[in-house]
Amino acid sequence: MPHSVPEGALGRVMASIRHEIVIDASPEHIWDVLRDVGAVHRRLLPGRVTDTRIEGDQRFLTFPDGHVIRELIVAIDDEARRLAYSVVEGARPAIDHHHASFEVHPEGDRAGRLIWITDVLPHALAPEIRIRVERGAAEMKLAIEAAHR
Repeated sequence: MPHSVPEGALGRVMASIRHEIVIDASPEHIWDVLRDVGAVHRRLLPGRVTDTRIEGDQRFLTFPDGHVIRELIVAIDDEARRLAYSVVEGARPAIDHHHASFEVHPEGDRAGRLIWITDVLPHALAPEIRIRVERGAAEMKLAIEAAHR
């Protein structure tokens, strides 16, 4: 949930959005999909993303309307099952700062919990970003579960 902004604040308080979703697939499978950073369009968000290109530590996501977002892949930690990235160009609406991470944890015997944390400025964009995160996580869940069956 976004942090509240104190009355009279300058608006530079960073929103931190945390969303968790249980996915009916093994944590190993969920992590395998997430860490495959060059296959977002095939494995994680098919239809939402039409192409993924990797150049060094940069990832370029192309959307159905041709729009491209450039991201920096900050970290891929196989031991912690954590992926961190930052949108550095092409965000709509425009943002001043974006950093996000995914973590995968076991949930019971045969499922996994995906935790998606997004920090964003300006704080005023938090409600819109929250909606996008929730919708995106639901789409990821569907794609991962469909491939796991």
